Amino acid sequence: MNDQSAWVTVPVSPSILRGAREIEATARGVLPHRLPAWARGQCDDPQLAMVEAQPAGIRLAFRTTATDIELDVFPRRRVYAGMPPRPVGVYDLLVDGELVRQCSADGGDVVTFDMATGTSSTQAGAVATLAFTQLPARDKRVEIWLPYNEITELVALRVSAPVAPVGNDGRRVWLHHGSSISHGSNADSPTTIWPAVAALQSHVDLINLGLGGSALLDPFTARTMRDTRADLVSVKIGINIVNFDLMRRRAFVPAVHGFLDTIREGHPHTPLLVVSPIYCPIHEHTPGPSLFDTAALAEGRLSFLAGGDAADVAQGKLTLTVIRDVLRGIVAQRAASDPHLYYLDGLALYGEGDMEAMPLPDTLHPDGPTHRRMGERFAAAVFGAGGPFAKAG
Repeated sequence: MNDQSAWVTVPVSPSILRGAREIEATARGVLPHRLPAWARGQCDDPQLAMVEAQPAGIRLAFRTTATDIELDVFPRRRVYAGMPPRPVGVYDLLVDGELVRQCSADGGDVVTFDMATGTSSTQAGAVATLAFTQLPARDKRVEIWLPYNEITELVALRVSAPVAPVGNDGRRVWLHHGSSISHGSNADSPTTIWPAVAALQSHVDLINLGLGGSALLDPFTARTMRDTRADLVSVKIGINIVNFDLMRRRAFVPAVHGFLDTIREGHPHTPLLVVSPIYCPIHEHTPGPSLFDTAALAEGRLSFLAGGDAADVAQGKLTLTVIRDVLRGIVAQRAASDPHLYYLDGLALYGEGDMEAMPLPDTLHPDGPTHRRMGERFAAAVFGAGGPFAKAG
């Protein structure tokens, strides 16, 4: 490596950090957030607090001739007692859009949750240093995508040559909101989450508001989207509503309208795409809640079951089939006076015909190859010629 006496320490500031809604100063460095503090203050759900601080889609982006880069990080991982271990987070380094390095961080805190007792314990760790060496010496765009599944404090960034912000490079900003599938679920790395695949293929600047277990039509999420600058907006709605058995049809319909109304207050003419759920056999015709499959857990596997009764659909309970029909009708109704509103059936991203070749490993979430396929399909259908996000001209 180069003589470190000539290295530059670069402050982690909004000028080089993309995809974050807010940056919190900590005792070690900075912690990126995907929801602002005022929104976090309106919900005391520990699940939301965890997932919004997991930096899905957040990356450092700058131009430099540096051949060597070091990033000090402090991760916070979660594990569940009695359940299969969760994969360690991956950092992806891209040079001019091409993946050239991957690594994981040692150290940090490991928080173990015991779902049977509702307690947790923490194993404390230290700051970890990631080293990216022997990069091309030319001027280049460097992006370091942070793990989607670990809360990550950024402690220090050091480079062997000065950096400059990417700035306004002409890329359109795509703001997307969805569930754990948009957040990352079982993707292999941060750039292979399906929204990241679509964004990189389509050369747009992604802001990923995929919030695992938390795509629940929360008003503070809609207001955050309303207040975030974006050229393109999409919302993927449905699976978490069923997972929690949160609403009946009577509440769901006006809640969707209200969510879209709020977004439109800040983006009155922005292309706005509503995406319905992908295929999920356990909830196609059976309502939630989603339950852990205890027999699978006894075998060391994570899997889910539908806990509802299909007969209750007549009383207004929601299934994915019902939700697709409702969303299609809402968009058709609103599009009569909103020419920039569009609908995409989630089955076009992953449908029943995909199950044999690409089964959902835990019956809810796609695996790595399926994320890639979904991203490619989204890019073609939405950003491609004739799609709602196709570039004019």
